[in-house]
Amino acid sequence: MQHSKSNLYYFFLGVIITIGLVFFSITLFFADNTTNANSNPNEDFPQGYKIISPEIPTYLEFAGEKIPTENFEVYERMEREFLSNTYWHSATILAIKKANRWFPIIEPILKKNNLPDDFKYLCVAESNLENVISPAGATGFWQFMKPAGEKYGLEINSQVDERYDVEKSTEAACKYLIDSYNMFGSWITAAASYNMGQDGIKEQQGRQKSNNYFNLVLNSETSRFVARIISLKYILQSPERYGFDITEEKKYKPLTYDEVTLDSSVTNMADYASSLGVNYFILKMYNPWLRDSALSNKSKKSYSIKIPTNGSIEIIKE
Repeated sequence: MQHSKSNLYYFFLGVIITIGLVFFSITLFFADNTTNANSNPNEDFPQGYKIISPEIPTYLEFAGEKIPTENFEVYERMEREFLSNTYWHSATILAIKKANRWFPIIEPILKKNNLPDDFKYLCVAESNLENVISPAGATGFWQFMKPAGEKYGLEINSQVDERYDVEKSTEAACKYLIDSYNMFGSWITAAASYNMGQDGIKEQQGRQKSNNYFNLVLNSETSRFVARIISLKYILQSPERYGFDITEEKKYKPLTYDEVTLDSSVTNMADYASSLGVNYFILKMYNPWLRDSALSNKSKKSYSIKIPTNGSIEIIKE
């Protein structure tokens, strides 16, 4: 009887094990087939998307000069900046938005001075189209140091700093770049000199016995600078190609304004703003080159003051 119970026990145990194995095999089969049926390249990634290396155009040029990407080091230098600017989402999105406001101001000045239109992207590389100050003291959209700014005609003092004036600083940048082109005979090298300085480039050309920017061993910042400009050019020209879907209504609109002449002293800029029908904040926003709350103007120099066209913006009431 005990032996019979033992046999019965092992019989049922075998049945249970067999059923379990069959069920497990069926589960694996369907799980595998379900995975294959629903296979999606993105499902292998927890975030549900892939991060890819952006496609770099086979032919790159800047200001009509070809970039020698057939050289692997140059290609990788370019790729690094395409990667940085493609995946530095916030900065690139803001550049796309702000370009809609500021390029219409910068482009005609470049054209008037016979500079290639591509140099507007140098401005993006320098400041991302913002009136910023670098740790070294370079200031404004075009990042002029004080000596260079004054050399190229900008007024810079405690009350007026025209490095913050987009039109005047663009004019100064054009003069610098024309001088550099006349010196080096290459727009690419002129762009590099904007970062390193004309004397710095000349010194390295003499030391290394090469005039080609891409054959020069330079500091990391200047080596990357031209590639950064070029990557920004292609990304801003075709943002959708690099994953940026910024509709026209999301881009920043150009500012519309009227201009009045100021050729006297101002003891209180807030009162002066009020006399123009705006407030101090608006006055400074449209004229960021005014750096103080007063203007001495002992020489009676004429300044052009911008004020928003009536009804073009909503002024916050007190």
